[in-house]
Amino acid sequence: MPKDSLIRFDWAAKRLLRQKSNFVILEGLLSSLLNEDIKIVRLLESESNKTSTDDKFNRVDLLAENSRGELVIVEIQNDHELDYFHRILYGVSKVITEYMFSGEEYNKVKKVYSISIVYFDLGQGSDYVYHGRTEFRGIHNHDLLRLSATQQKQFKYKDIGDLYPEYFILRVDDFDKKAVTPLDEWMHFLRTDEIPETAKAPGLAQAREVLRIDSMSKAERDKYYAHIEAMRYQRSVIKSGWIEGREKGLEEGEVIGLEKGEVIGFEKGETKKSIEIVRNSLQAGLSVETISQITRLSPKEIEALK
Repeated sequence: MPKDSLIRFDWAAKRLLRQKSNFVILEGLLSSLLNEDIKIVRLLESESNKTSTDDKFNRVDLLAENSRGELVIVEIQNDHELDYFHRILYGVSKVITEYMFSGEEYNKVKKVYSISIVYFDLGQGSDYVYHGRTEFRGIHNHDLLRLSATQQKQFKYKDIGDLYPEYFILRVDDFDKKAVTPLDEWMHFLRTDEIPETAKAPGLAQAREVLRIDSMSKAERDKYYAHIEAMRYQRSVIKSGWIEGREKGLEEGEVIGLEKGEVIGFEKGETKKSIEIVRNSLQAGLSVETISQITRLSPKEIEALK
């Protein structure tokens, strides 16, 4: 199938995957990642699950409930964020409290899976999929603390970690291998927007049919291409600002020291990036509140750049 013939997954998640008839696509991704058969009962509404009219820059969130009553957060993020790890922790905590009714016993806390699909360098590591979970180990014997037999019977889980949130991070840009496993096939699609005819992973056959660009109306297709161009432009602004600022900082670093020059370059690059994004976002008609969320600048700082 030729490149660019399929809709990007983030665009699909914002619109098409929210339809019950298309749950099978998202179920395929989750089943491949969690290595078990996942069935979505419904998508849930939360503050972070609402779509925005400002589609150019905001992230995509999906919050689903599976057939076991567990909650699954799927977040797709295109832009670099230094505090992303903090945000996914906040997001999980918020979801847990949102779906814990006042006065309920603590054993009613729902199991949560947080799945981040990121298109930037997040942290340091050589893998393209990371999994995190909570466990308790003895500081002397290094043994793993487990649930008692009574607790296992009551909670339907074996390990304490099964009760706690689990985190998956899919670093899409770091996938550069031949697709061998079902998860690899999904990673290949997330990175290239292509699904080979030989792909066997659950959900991809349906995605190949549902996510065809030629099935979109002209109006939707125009919006989609505008979205792609906006993302491409924003990435270019960020990269250019960082490179230019870094080079300037390195020049100054010849006098004040190379290491310090790296820091100054980064800081100037970040500042230039923010200024460019603010000015172009204002020209595009985005609100000051939306721009503040994008750049982390205060409304007062944004007003000063008009």
